[in-house]
Amino acid sequence: MTSRRGFIQQMAWVAAGSFFINDALALGGVKDKKIGVQLYTVRDDMAKDPKGTLKQIAAMGFGEVEHFGYNGKFFGMEASEYKKVLDECGLVAPSGHYLYGNFGNKQNPGTVLFGWEKAVADAKAIGQTYMAIAFLMPEERTSIADYKKIAADLNKAGAICKKAGIQLCYHNHDFEFQELEGQIPFDILANETDPGLVKFELDLFWVSKAGKDPIALFKQYKGRVALWHVKDMDNTPNKNFTEVGNGVIDYARIFKHAKTAGMKHFFVEQDVCPGAPLDSIRKSIAHVQSTLLKKL
Repeated sequence: MTSRRGFIQQMAWVAAGSFFINDALALGGVKDKKIGVQLYTVRDDMAKDPKGTLKQIAAMGFGEVEHFGYNGKFFGMEASEYKKVLDECGLVAPSGHYLYGNFGNKQNPGTVLFGWEKAVADAKAIGQTYMAIAFLMPEERTSIADYKKIAADLNKAGAICKKAGIQLCYHNHDFEFQELEGQIPFDILANETDPGLVKFELDLFWVSKAGKDPIALFKQYKGRVALWHVKDMDNTPNKNFTEVGNGVIDYARIFKHAKTAGMKHFFVEQDVCPGAPLDSIRKSIAHVQSTLLKKL
């Protein structure tokens, strides 16, 4: 018969074993989390040598990329060729950036207002599950009426995406949080779009530069912030871009609230780099791997 002491010792070992198993599973989840990069950071490299640049990115440890500049092709490649290159590099592209399209001659291919169906078809062909509206040109956002029209068009674009199994998102800068005609444009975009059709890719640099708390936005739009842009802000009056972990944004705190946000993917980005962009993203991923993943 097992003594009381023996029983307690056995239970202690069971508890310890459970702890180590759970801990191992947690570490495995962190280890397996793919880190993404927005390719705009390395735009000059992509223009010169897209395949070689993607290979270097993969070698750093990135598992996901988010493209930009789609104009009917991806960096000059048809969808099938681009997908082949990604596969060869061991990369996936869960998301890409697109424009609204109400500028210039208003016939810019692959925008919400022109050629959107083909853009969605190509996105699906390379395996995207998200499409993000990247930026509104100044002439597209002169009034609250403009934002209301944009919101209505995003609902239509999001419905087309949904039929293809893709989620549409809207990517912010700081101007959406600046008052216009007594209202906040971001509120218009959030309140007048269907949460099931339009989610958000919060750029955490621009949110911070606008004086907003990312975590407060996560709570306000709980489960709707599917994508993040992770880039840091230096400690100068100009609040310039800098490598992740080299600035003043408290990413350790932010990453703890990923579940509240509903975050599915995040992408390291640095719009302007002091030297070679590939060197900057190498520093950023090192900080993400060593410090931030464990916060998820």
